Amino acid sequence: MSAGDWFGTITGVVAITVAVLPVVVLGVWLLARRRRAAGVVRPGWRSLAEVGIVYGTVPWVWMILTPGGRAGEVAGRVSLVPLRDLVHVFAGGWLTIVVQVVANLLVFAAVGLFGPVLFPALRSVPRVLVVAAAASLLLEAGQYVLRLDRVSSVDDVLLNAAGAGLAALVSRRWWRAPATGMPARCVPDARG
Repeated sequence: MSAGDWFGTITGVVAITVAVLPVVVLGVWLLARRRRAAGVVRPGWRSLAEVGIVYGTVPWVWMILTPGGRAGEVAGRVSLVPLRDLVHVFAGGWLTIVVQVVANLLVFAAVGLFGPVLFPALRSVPRVLVVAAAASLLLEAGQYVLRLDRVSSVDDVLLNAAGAGLAALVSRRWWRAPATGMPARCVPDARG
């Protein structure tokens, strides 16, 4: 396999992402250990969030910007009618549905899951939706401008934002963590 096969294909990106998982886990552990030595309370939470937001987003962005077979040869294609592409996806069978819908929901899910934990300004689902939609819009525009032989679709923007919003709802109980660095549900109240 050549370097282009590893870095220039979706299969290669997936293989690299899986291969580096042990390094990512080690990175979280080392970062948490360093913070623990510095006296930070519950250092694992922040370390997991910082590494997780990167590890959970970069491979998806990399795949989105991976050129298709006729990159540079064909003009960019745009689909601006909401839900049109989803109708075609749902007509394509279960594998197509899973790959297209689930993958698009996961693109910015790590941002929705960990972003509000790390950045107080993101501690509302509407803000997460706006950030994810804006980032997705930039990626779709990049696909078009770079002529990557991909379709820039409003449905991708909607699914990317929806995935981030759903992930934000999952992490909501950890948003209001007090200064101790612990999730709010782990901190005993004044009664004990």
